[in-house]
Amino acid sequence: MALGDEELLLKQLPHSIEAEQAVLGSMLIDPRCVPEVIDKLRPEDFYLQQNVEIYETIYSMFNYSLTIDPVTVLEHMKQNGYYDETNSRNYLLQLMDTTPTAANVKEYIDILKDKSLLRQVAEVAGDLTALVQQGTDTGQTILDRAEQRIFAIRQGRSARGLTPISTVLIDVYDRLGELAASDAAIPGLSTGLRDLDRAISGLNKSDLILLAARPGMGKTSMALNILLDAGKKSGKNVAFFSLEMSREQLALRLISSECFVDNKKLVTGKLTEEDWESVAAAADSLNRSMILIDDDSSVTVADINAKCRRVENLGLVVIDYLQLMQSAGGKSNRSGENRQQIVSDISRSLKIMAKELNVPVLCLSQLSRANESRTDKRPMLSDLRESGAIEQDADIVLFLYREGYYNRDTENPNLAECIIAKNRHGETGTVQLQWQPEFTTFNDMEWQHTEF
Repeated sequence: MALGDEELLLKQLPHSIEAEQAVLGSMLIDPRCVPEVIDKLRPEDFYLQQNVEIYETIYSMFNYSLTIDPVTVLEHMKQNGYYDETNSRNYLLQLMDTTPTAANVKEYIDILKDKSLLRQVAEVAGDLTALVQQGTDTGQTILDRAEQRIFAIRQGRSARGLTPISTVLIDVYDRLGELAASDAAIPGLSTGLRDLDRAISGLNKSDLILLAARPGMGKTSMALNILLDAGKKSGKNVAFFSLEMSREQLALRLISSECFVDNKKLVTGKLTEEDWESVAAAADSLNRSMILIDDDSSVTVADINAKCRRVENLGLVVIDYLQLMQSAGGKSNRSGENRQQIVSDISRSLKIMAKELNVPVLCLSQLSRANESRTDKRPMLSDLRESGAIEQDADIVLFLYREGYYNRDTENPNLAECIIAKNRHGETGTVQLQWQPEFTTFNDMEWQHTEF
């Protein structure tokens, strides 16, 4: 081989023709290994187009539970337009001849995945180098883009532009299979409130959920309830970004919700011996939970995104609250006349973050005073501060309302309403909840706390 030819080959992206052929040959000589390969590899993990076409054919046949052998694969390649009269049959025979056994298919898969990963990293490195050479973006912008792209590769979601509907359908098919096999009553993460779970199907991946209310209605309490339940039961890490309260205040609230000791006692420290035992048990329970807290009051969406990318097995992000957040430009951009645009940018960034991290993002929001002047003070979508963009970007909008806050003589002052004002996954409506002010917690209406 001439020296010039060697240089040309070195400029190719990393791949292993032998491993690709061995994986395909293994599936053809022993269909029992097909499920294992399908579970680990995607068509884009193959480099040679001919191998991509064969794998796409087998992938499609597997999803339709069709018999997989050399004859049926060849027939389906014809139907898909991948058949070459002179080469296809010979190439399938070659694949089977060069693969002595399917016993080593795991090793072949590992080689393929590693080469695919190297190609993705090389692609990102090339794009970043091109951005640097253009000189139009700041270093911070390029760094953020680099983090974003590398995180996407880590999550197994390399950004490849336009995606064929066939690839999307494969993902949908996999998701439907997961849901069918699951024993869970709802597809999303539980809020800990059964009636609310049923109404919104839980907190679903990539959703932006907005929880809004007037001050004093219990927004933070509701958020901490959800955080506590997810942190204890989901088996995933949950992150709480508090722009208003300190870590210590939040920990006290969580202890109060967990052990049902009056929040006032915890604030003053006037605890009985029985209370101390309850607090110790609650602290032990919280120690074993997977809750992460950040109380940086000057945080931006980009900061939150960067911090969350580094959290393994992330299940939920909670932010308290939207109006306190800074735009990426910092305080200099926070003039009153631009505030609507800034909040619009923040809410859009939050939705993009939810999609990128592929977890539900629960963001708290203040309401304007508009409802105070109405006879019926229940919040409406138009009451959202700088509302247009927030309302548009959120997948679910929840309002908290307690009649007892406005009218102390009401029949049930601790009756709370969670108003589902927007729901992309189902119907809107109202869920009744029980508010327990002494423990700053919400519960289902039929719930009762029993002293032991």
